[in-house]
Amino acid sequence: MNTKPVSPVQPELEEQVGFQQLIGVRLVEWEPDYAVLVLDLDPRHLNRSGVPHGGLLCTLLDAVCGYSGLYSPLKTWNRKAVTLSLSTNFLAQSRGSQLRAVGRRISGGQRIFNTTGEIYDEHGVLIATAQGTHRYRTGSSPADRPL
Repeated sequence: MNTKPVSPVQPELEEQVGFQQLIGVRLVEWEPDYAVLVLDLDPRHLNRSGVPHGGLLCTLLDAVCGYSGLYSPLKTWNRKAVTLSLSTNFLAQSRGSQLRAVGRRISGGQRIFNTTGEIYDEHGVLIATAQGTHRYRTGSSPADRPL
């Protein structure tokens, strides 16, 4: 897996806010029904066994799954959603210093959408997976798209 520094696909994605800024995650790919987040690991992300904390992995999965259903080609339409359910599976310990989370929107309608997420370490090993159900917030559903 490529561990060179990656830049966001859009300059405005460089400025993360809140919790994403705190943990240092970057949105590097974003298109309809698909998103990729990258996180360079440092000591603050590790548990006492020296591997990424399970809560961190859940956070990455929640974020990337949500992003996969929220892409908009319109820069003025900032879509939002809440997670209704997120089921996670931890499959392996990561090795290396970078995680890559991939999210896909697999189905959905006007209010609810379903997603899958996967996290890989820098060696391409699948670390964790998730299945999510999300609800568009007011003004964010496909029916609300501005003309």
